[in-house]
Amino acid sequence: MNTPVTIHAETPADIEAISAVTKAAFATMEISDHTEEYIVEALRAAGALAVSLVAVREGRVVGHIAFSPVTISDGTSGWCGLGPVSVLPEYQRQGIGAALIREGLARLKGLGARGCCLVGHPEYYPRFGFENPNDLAVEGVPPEAFFVLPFDGPVPRGTVSFHEAFRATGPTEPSP
Repeated sequence: MNTPVTIHAETPADIEAISAVTKAAFATMEISDHTEEYIVEALRAAGALAVSLVAVREGRVVGHIAFSPVTISDGTSGWCGLGPVSVLPEYQRQGIGAALIREGLARLKGLGARGCCLVGHPEYYPRFGFENPNDLAVEGVPPEAFFVLPFDGPVPRGTVSFHEAFRATGPTEPSP
């Protein structure tokens, strides 16, 4: 039997472990360009982590999830993007990612967010209520891989832009 997982907001003490978890989680994924750890770092450096949670089992950080604000071309505000979500390979398929997603969505709602969107695996995210939208897209992303979950009001129309940190390709330069 697995010991329970606790989830809490990231602290400065978690940052190094978050980087290691994120790197390990995406290391063997063919669809990844292996920049996820840099994206999280860049979101943090930009102050753009609306919610950043870690999953801990037996004192070890085994998972992480990030949510950051998105821009929508129709001017709708209050939406966030989910991702990346990372779980150490040896802890995957144990419900840790799902627990992080559920807790993160609950915290977003608690902050007054109007909805959440993501780019992800078409067979995974519908279980959380995410659906493919008809009138909202991300440039360059196949429609079957883009999902939305409105919390308050209708799904916006237009194009979603994730934070510029999603273009990170390497470590963030330290501030002078």
